[in-house]
Amino acid sequence: MTDLPPSSAPPSDAAGLPARAAALDLLTAALSGRAGMDEGLSHPALAALPARDRAFARALVLATLRHLGPIDAALQGRLKKPPPDRVVQVLRLGVAQLFLLQTPPHAAVGTSVDLVARDRGSQMFKGLVNAVLRGLSREPPALDDPDLLAPGWLHARWRAAFGADEARKIAAMIAQEPATDLSFKDPARAEALAAELEGQVLSGGTLRSARRGDVATWPGFAEGDWWVQDASAAIPARLLAVQAGETALDLCAAPGGKTLQLAAAGAAVTALDRSAPRLKRVAENLARTGLSADTVAADGATWPDKRSFDAILLDAPCSATGTFRRHPDVLWAAKPSDVAGLAAVQAKLLDAAAKRLKSGGRLVYCVCSLEPEEGEGQTAALLARTAGLALDPVAAGEGGAPAAGVRPDGTLRILPHHLEGGTDGFYVARFRKG
Repeated sequence: MTDLPPSSAPPSDAAGLPARAAALDLLTAALSGRAGMDEGLSHPALAALPARDRAFARALVLATLRHLGPIDAALQGRLKKPPPDRVVQVLRLGVAQLFLLQTPPHAAVGTSVDLVARDRGSQMFKGLVNAVLRGLSREPPALDDPDLLAPGWLHARWRAAFGADEARKIAAMIAQEPATDLSFKDPARAEALAAELEGQVLSGGTLRSARRGDVATWPGFAEGDWWVQDASAAIPARLLAVQAGETALDLCAAPGGKTLQLAAAGAAVTALDRSAPRLKRVAENLARTGLSADTVAADGATWPDKRSFDAILLDAPCSATGTFRRHPDVLWAAKPSDVAGLAAVQAKLLDAAAKRLKSGGRLVYCVCSLEPEEGEGQTAALLARTAGLALDPVAAGEGGAPAAGVRPDGTLRILPHHLEGGTDGFYVARFRKG
């Protein structure tokens, strides 16, 4: 069952139809391709809803995406042939309401029928939707089979890379709703605010909060004490170990969590990103926290600036398959061809980063991906083609690195189950220039 904050409890039958219609649009957008979920969240129909209904629509779609494989398996057992895509989406949302959000059956089934009735092209499927959902309500399906939670091609890749047992453990995390992790400008404030934020301080200094709802209303947000950042995502900047006065380059900076970490450590930070709109988020976070960094809108692979830096952080564009706990849509929008294409981008950025390092400087490369071509493969290729660059091994516990994630060569392969309660999947490698 998905736990919902009070503001996102299921709406009543009548008032809830607009929320469910918005959820239908959002689910369709989320499955349309990369960034579809983000685009759907900005849809006017969703923005126009009351906060309670908007929260319900979002929670419904996330619950559906986290269990999409088992939901589809349950539906396939009751469908002789696939109905139109819109009807499939309505059925998926109906199953999620019945068994994940615990919506009363009359509301889940009735509003699902009403959704298909609103569209001329799907009106003829009202009876089908009613029959399928009522049938499933009498014979509840199992929606937590790890072998079904990830798309087949991704699960096969994980088995090949990590073994069958680890692949099942990774996939089992897909169904779990994550807590909220926070990074602090002043680590002492984490301990001071732990009780108010209903959280515990993890190794490395991340605070994991059990709170739900709008983070802007939480203690310490307005004061700029902290920012939202997954526990794994906070490790790479810590591994750079920047000192006050050192120059640091965050080469793909948006949305800015790692920039804030580097600035809080006292470095003179240049935050670069090719997306000017995304850089606005970095600037907003810097302003809220009272930290400073130079922001530059440019492509890191071709940036003409000739400066070199003491420390460089490259959190490269990637398939993001390791972020499925908060972004389950990435699993279903990703395609096998994405990995190869993004790996080529990462290689160019790594070469550019290595050239900008001062002698003795450190480079941390990371991706929130579970795919070896975007991690281990990049490290081996970079070392083979770059003279004077060597791995700087990471020790277990350093920067919060889980011991299970430390590889024999001192790089990190953090899997989502390596931290109790879950964490984003990451690959991290630290290099030093001779």
